[in-house]
Amino acid sequence: MIWSTAPQGRTPDTPETPPVPQTEPLPQSAEPTGPTGPTGPSAAKRAVRERVLALRAELLALSHRIHAHPETAFEEHLAAAWCSELLRAHGYSVTAPAHGLATAFDARLGSGPVTVALVCEYDALPGLGHACGHNLIAAAGIGAALGLAPYADELGLTVRVIGAPAEERGAGKALLLEAGAFDGVDAAMMVHPCPVEVADFRSFALGTLSVRYTGRAAHPSLDPHRGRNAADALTVAQVAIGLLRQHLPPQWRVHGITTAAGTAPNLIPDSASAEYEIRASAAEDLAELRSRVEDCFRAGALATGCEVELTRPEPDYLDMRSDPRLLTLWRANAAALGRPEPVESGPFACTDMGNVSHAVPSIHPVLDITGGACAPHEAAFAEAALGAEAERAVLDGAVAMAWTAADLAADLAAESAESAAATNE
Repeated sequence: MIWSTAPQGRTPDTPETPPVPQTEPLPQSAEPTGPTGPTGPSAAKRAVRERVLALRAELLALSHRIHAHPETAFEEHLAAAWCSELLRAHGYSVTAPAHGLATAFDARLGSGPVTVALVCEYDALPGLGHACGHNLIAAAGIGAALGLAPYADELGLTVRVIGAPAEERGAGKALLLEAGAFDGVDAAMMVHPCPVEVADFRSFALGTLSVRYTGRAAHPSLDPHRGRNAADALTVAQVAIGLLRQHLPPQWRVHGITTAAGTAPNLIPDSASAEYEIRASAAEDLAELRSRVEDCFRAGALATGCEVELTRPEPDYLDMRSDPRLLTLWRANAAALGRPEPVESGPFACTDMGNVSHAVPSIHPVLDITGGACAPHEAAFAEAALGAEAERAVLDGAVAMAWTAADLAADLAAESAESAAATNE
């Protein structure tokens, strides 16, 4: 989940896997929700939960292992391999690498008519490690998959697990979507740790912009008239953006940094560069905001006689749009597990799961692991991602996603039966 940006770091070497700390057992949940019957989904859902809890040690070991070996965008070789190994060990057919990305994987099991994709993230933040808790996301997704594994056909499910690299930078899921990774999927879901519990998570749409000005170098006192000051071009653009902000809707954001603007005061800079992000509450607004911001950068070039190059370093992140049916099922299942009452929230942060939600019915609930004490992209959140509430979030997230997948298959099977009966009347 993108809360802030920073340059990529290096992938550390592989130390020994730390032991899983002992924690208090989770409280027993209420009976699973959903259709009942002697052999119906309710019985299978109980079995799914028991299986997830039986695999508790393996799932938490995976979470802690990923946490101890942080890998940044497109470098998550260890995390992807560990997830793949665990899935194979429990009967999944795994393709890795997958869909043209070296650190993506695609796992499959079951032959039911309803295909559900469980999405795993596992990239870390440069300099902060797993301060966004993606180790928990991966473990919860794998946990849901392992819980469903013995019962997928009985529940009418084909289970997919999609390992999605580069959420913090690079829009890995947008690239996977373009490569066809989500083709044929009926529903997609993932969970994310947070300082608050939100079922209907909403995010901003986000676009990135790289700016490079090219001018002409000259001596600032001998022949300044020959120069074309690239740093001045960037200054003009930044002033224009500052003035533009007054006329932008409240939830539109423009922010960025200067990455270069000259090397010495006795030389008129012939190059300058910047990295910017733009955010809007909906994907439709992002195109208009981008056009207006790019005009500001063009104005800087026009005013100073410089040239400007504007590029997009990665695909746009679209706003998250939760599917109403999946949300209803998730809410009931999370409540049955004793999760905190979810709060309503406006958009915050950004995620490339939003891109998936524009193409496939999706949910992206966030689970409280800090009670508001700290937020993602803070060092304290990396510590919290190893705590007891984080471990509970892994298991609750795994069970609730598995139950939601089971309920969706039951709902769609019932609708299909009703439609067939109506056709035969």
